[in-house]
Amino acid sequence: MTDTARLERMTGLLERHYGESGHEAAGRLRRWMSGEIPYAAPEVIDRHLEETHLALVFDAFRQVLPFGTGGRRGPVGYGPNRMNPSTVAMTAQGHSNYLNGDSLSDSRPGATVPPRPLSVVVANDVRVFADNAGVYGFLGPAHPMLGVSSRSLARLACEIYAANGIVSYLAAPEDDHAVTSTPELSFFIVRMGAAGGVNLSASHNPPDDNGIKVYDAYGSQPVAPEDQRLVEIMDKATAVRTVPFAEGLRSGMIRPLPADLPAAYVETYVSLYGDLYPPRADAPVVYTPLCGCGVNTVKEVLERLGFSLLIPPDQGLDGSFAAIPFKAPNPEVPHATAPAREFADRHGVGIVLSSDPDADRIGMEARLADGSWYHFDGNQIAAILCHHLMLDPQGPRRRGLVMETLVTTRLLGRVVAEAGDSWLIDDLLVGFKYVADVLKTLERSGRYKHVACSPRDLVLAAEESHGVVMAPGIRDKDATPACMVLAALYQRLLDQDRTMLDYYVDMLRELGSYDNVNRGITLAGAEGSRKKDRIMASLREAPPRELGGHPVRGFVDYWDAERFGPIASETDRLPRNVLQAHTDHFIITVRPSGTEPKLKLYCQLLPDGEALDAAGTDLLEQVRAKADRVARSLYNELLSCIDVSLDEAALLLPDIVDLENKQRFGSETVPRLRDAMRSGRFAGLDELLQWLRGETAAMTPAADPLPALKRSLAGLCREWRDEPGMTLVEELRRWTTGGA
Repeated sequence: MTDTARLERMTGLLERHYGESGHEAAGRLRRWMSGEIPYAAPEVIDRHLEETHLALVFDAFRQVLPFGTGGRRGPVGYGPNRMNPSTVAMTAQGHSNYLNGDSLSDSRPGATVPPRPLSVVVANDVRVFADNAGVYGFLGPAHPMLGVSSRSLARLACEIYAANGIVSYLAAPEDDHAVTSTPELSFFIVRMGAAGGVNLSASHNPPDDNGIKVYDAYGSQPVAPEDQRLVEIMDKATAVRTVPFAEGLRSGMIRPLPADLPAAYVETYVSLYGDLYPPRADAPVVYTPLCGCGVNTVKEVLERLGFSLLIPPDQGLDGSFAAIPFKAPNPEVPHATAPAREFADRHGVGIVLSSDPDADRIGMEARLADGSWYHFDGNQIAAILCHHLMLDPQGPRRRGLVMETLVTTRLLGRVVAEAGDSWLIDDLLVGFKYVADVLKTLERSGRYKHVACSPRDLVLAAEESHGVVMAPGIRDKDATPACMVLAALYQRLLDQDRTMLDYYVDMLRELGSYDNVNRGITLAGAEGSRKKDRIMASLREAPPRELGGHPVRGFVDYWDAERFGPIASETDRLPRNVLQAHTDHFIITVRPSGTEPKLKLYCQLLPDGEALDAAGTDLLEQVRAKADRVARSLYNELLSCIDVSLDEAALLLPDIVDLENKQRFGSETVPRLRDAMRSGRFAGLDELLQWLRGETAAMTPAADPLPALKRSLAGLCREWRDEPGMTLVEELRRWTTGGA
């Protein structure tokens, strides 16, 4: 039972500490404690009502978890600004009202649902909440949110659709561990003629996150203004209709996905692959699903095509991501595939392909001649694919439509120009729903702005965050087609004694020194959100005249109604919260992420006409060093908007480390480390590393922080190597390069 005095004390603290925002948070807290919100667990929220948890309570109740890039995504926990059964229930109820024409938005008791032939597909990934960060340690070893999984949330969604007269299709409904990937969901919706679908997944986010994403009848996420109408209907949906899962199964309102659908998905890509290259059984490829759904998609397609595939034995379906460093299953992060690279070394394989938990993002690493590994970013993967499909003399030499977002490498445009007889759309907002919207527009009218063609003309759509589409009938990104093409190219290059990196460097020599460096300023919580807003507001109020030492030739604000049209809705406002600066040598784009607590910075380096006099990795390092210097400088220029500056050691930390921890590392850990090494405090490298592990444990909760420090420590070793009296510098340097 809630202690009313404690509740009033907490609401008073919220209002005193946070003003108007605190007043709004207090109102939401009272509502959740009243029993009005379904599945709210007020008896557990009651245990939050101590002053020591004030910041947590404020962040959990300061807003309703925003409907961002096609859905809601965030940390699992208690309150409206968290992912939990209440958030999922109200989203599914709102979606049901939307599909039913909003005839039941008040959900009056006793109201009946008119019979309609509506159905949805419900998908889920592998996630299981374990509170790795220890946020809810004060609740003890058992509380209702522990063990909440994407699967359990998917079943809850099915119960709500069933109660609203909408048939929901779920993979193997009675199997606690069944999964459906994001691209399969898109494919299945269209194949079944469903009215839409939802996906319970947080994609590549940290393991304590989850999400629910809504799809339309085209198998894509709705765009403005239609998504705004969906949000407005969802906002009214608090009285949730539900039936028990078993009852839904008995009545036929919850049904298993038709057994032939997964095979049809596989055949789509077998047909697309055609006779590209006959796969070689004697040249295996290592693939890791990073503990996610790719075992049902990428693996099935590659094996069906005849590739010899090796998968690390501990990286199959596992919602704890136990085998993944930092428990961060993100192909964009090089650390994520370190165990898979070791596995590849043991088996003599020169490539590692990967996908994230919902199998929509692609990752690639290639082993070089010296035995080291090179991690390809999303722009490089997109460029290799585009070049191979369109320009490679030994490739398929395809012609047609190429699409990319405004922050994807401009190298794709150069490829399209060289290929000729093709179309390029390169100004799309960030998010694959905008790619899907182009395909829908072409399907309906045969024209999108200046381009007149058919979706069947699609060669490639790509975004910088490791997303690719090649099959026009699948309206979300998919790791599968990228994996099959890259596996084939890898095997062909083996015959030529070349690596994938050789292939990419030859592209740069042919087309110019393009490069891209993307950074993220992680700013979690309510204060972090305010800092993101301050940075964007500061740039708008005083657009920079110079960036990275170069004059700004043009500054573009995508909120500019005169240039880009009026903002169609609030759901249009967030994706258009983009600022872009053009110089002669690079393009800089800044935008808040719609799915993570980050301000994203994109630095697109353009060819400057200088001759590329280096070779191999030296050439690549030369180009990347230039882009990296610009990106680090810009990182601090953005931080200056909130009166923050990082030293070089902190700037070299990976962006999975949030700003507060980066500041602490630079101002506290580095000076202590330097003093300890000067004093000879450590008896050896092992003792030094153990000390560092303890000092930086908060940077990567529930995971060893040391791998995240390597680049920063390497820079410090270069700085300290000539200082007299510094012990263990050389041993530490060798450790950072894997030599100790």
